[in-house]
Amino acid sequence: MTPKRDVLSLYISIFALIITTLASGQTEPFKPTLKWNITSQFWMRYSDLNNGSIIHGEPTSQFFDISIRRLRIPVSSQISPKVFVYAIFGGNNYNFKGDDFPIEILDLYAEYSFAKFLEIGIGKSGWQGLNRWNIRSSSTLMGLDSPLFTLNSVQINDDVGRLFGFWLKGQTGQFDYRMAFNRPFYVKTIPSGAVNFANNKPRVKTSAYVKYQFFEHESNKSAYQIGTYMQNKKVFNIGAGFQYQPEAMSDGDTNLPETNIYDISHFAADSFINLPLKNGHAITAYLGYYDYNFGKDYIRNVGANNPTTGGDSDFNGSGVAFPMIGTGTSWYVQFGYAFKHTNIFNHMAVIQPNIAVQHSDWDLLNDNLTVFDFTVNFFVNGSHKDKISLGYQHRPIFDATTLQQKNYKGMAVLQYQISFK
Repeated sequence: MTPKRDVLSLYISIFALIITTLASGQTEPFKPTLKWNITSQFWMRYSDLNNGSIIHGEPTSQFFDISIRRLRIPVSSQISPKVFVYAIFGGNNYNFKGDDFPIEILDLYAEYSFAKFLEIGIGKSGWQGLNRWNIRSSSTLMGLDSPLFTLNSVQINDDVGRLFGFWLKGQTGQFDYRMAFNRPFYVKTIPSGAVNFANNKPRVKTSAYVKYQFFEHESNKSAYQIGTYMQNKKVFNIGAGFQYQPEAMSDGDTNLPETNIYDISHFAADSFINLPLKNGHAITAYLGYYDYNFGKDYIRNVGANNPTTGGDSDFNGSGVAFPMIGTGTSWYVQFGYAFKHTNIFNHMAVIQPNIAVQHSDWDLLNDNLTVFDFTVNFFVNGSHKDKISLGYQHRPIFDATTLQQKNYKGMAVLQYQISFK
């Protein structure tokens, strides 16, 4: 066995031991269930890189690469009628830059169900509030990639959006709610002048999200919401939520008296519809409004699976980054149309073109930011388990001096997603 397989085997063995230990205390006869699968997303990408980008010391303006965007190995068990245990092993962005390809424990938690309207959980998880896409399922996305700006602290004081904490959730009538109390990871860097995440003791991050379900109810078994059901489910929801973390941001060393300290305070409202049509087609649509407050003029450039190793001459930073997250307001809209099953090369498939737009008014920038994502999905046998996606992202470039938009650049990706168990 390779060292990586040894580590994965150890993780799964520990998970199985937890299940066995908890199940041994049950007095009622019950047969525990165990579910698992493996999902991988392979990317073949061509990028028009931001000005001044460098890859291992060499200036580069365009680049082609192949990578594994995500690897997910979820394992879950209903070990008793009341106790549910869940884990996800995996990682993101396995690419040519890496010297190592670790498999991490992304989620590991247990939940106890008092009733359908009240379940509590504890552990490391993606259970958070604010909006639908803060808690999205990466394996059922409609667009090529998730709207990363909704993961507003990703990889700063969390682990791929996951945190340690506990939560309450439930469904009653048409309502679905969740409320989480998480302790963010501590921040190792010290802000210098511009507002950034503070280097102090991390305060508890409180968040909640409530949605009203008009048609069929969605499952709340997992934290991760479905991106598109295609023809398989009739759903229409409206929701709202918040996130709050006191003393989370600063413009300098928090140990110095002259440093200004800010709270994080976010609010969002959104709606989601998935509607099968009488002609065998289906539409999926989302509309969300986000009000982010990280403190004065906070902004962050993010590039998903960024191929560069440094360099920049524009405000965006290097590679495929753009000012994705900041203090200010955003609208996010998605619309997709799934055609009925069609025979393509002797395979039944569902074709779903879709578009997503992020429009943000960040306080620091002198122009609004608008990012366009165009994707066409080919669902073999109408399933996310075997999916080909062709996507193109059109991102704005901002001048480093004027903080105004000056042009656009693009990134094209061919993705293959496969799931099996």
